[in-house]
Amino acid sequence: MTRWAAVDGGQSGLRIRWAPDARTGTGPGYVHVADGVGAVIESVRLAARAAGGNAGERVAVACLGLSGIVLDEQSSPVLAEGVAKVLGAEEVRLCGDMVTSHAGALPDGYGVVLAAGTGVVCLALGAGGSWHRVDGWGYLFGDAGGAFAVGRAGLAAALRARDGRGPATALTGALDLDLIRLYTSPTLTRDVAGLAPRVFACAAGGDGVARAIVESAAGDLAETIGAAVASLRGKGEVPVACTGGLFAAGEQLLGPLRARLAARVPRARLRPPAGSALDGASRLAAGLLGPYAGLVSVHRFARP
Repeated sequence: MTRWAAVDGGQSGLRIRWAPDARTGTGPGYVHVADGVGAVIESVRLAARAAGGNAGERVAVACLGLSGIVLDEQSSPVLAEGVAKVLGAEEVRLCGDMVTSHAGALPDGYGVVLAAGTGVVCLALGAGGSWHRVDGWGYLFGDAGGAFAVGRAGLAAALRARDGRGPATALTGALDLDLIRLYTSPTLTRDVAGLAPRVFACAAGGDGVARAIVESAAGDLAETIGAAVASLRGKGEVPVACTGGLFAAGEQLLGPLRARLAARVPRARLRPPAGSALDGASRLAAGLLGPYAGLVSVHRFARP
């Protein structure tokens, strides 16, 4: 049986899915570490083992959609070779997670997909194959409106309230304010992003400070989508799909986001994503790259 492997990896974790039997496994995330290539290969190995391996069967193609690592002329061949050895793959396709998110969410290939989890990246794909990326610059310099940004804003608000520099907020009691633990944590980005659901919970409970943080995040995401939509020629409507763990908040985030888009980006038309980034990686592993060909690097290896 011919197999394919799809991988979705980033700051909070990595997932693999074998096709056609759809077995899945997970591995650890990686956050701009010194040996990013080695970290990804090891995470793929652990995820593949958790998924039961490939039982020695032929793996025709593995497609990896990744964030948190630079994919350039130096790193991509090394990463592809390492993944090929781990998975026994004849071909490895590498791209940013913005590509797999888009391929999963908008199967028609046209429009804008915003992927928001720990970080944020947005991809606009035009009818002629043109593309434009917005954000995805990492937790220090970008990722506006993502889970890390929301968690960090919640922590900052709680500390301001405790100091007397800001208004009282339920966030003070809801968040872990052990900053020494956070500053020394090897998973700082994931830890801070993990506070976002508590910020949303406080906002849902009526806390004004938390609600303002959620509203600000919605505004940042709308701005990102607006820049992506503006990059597409024409005046017609543009399908926009939002995907990623941040949208587990549902209408609490989608509601204010929809309102801001209606006011600022009238061409945008929100629609539910057809699938996830892992679904997109599966699609790009199993078939032709189509409009994504210019966004994916392909590496082929001889069978042992």
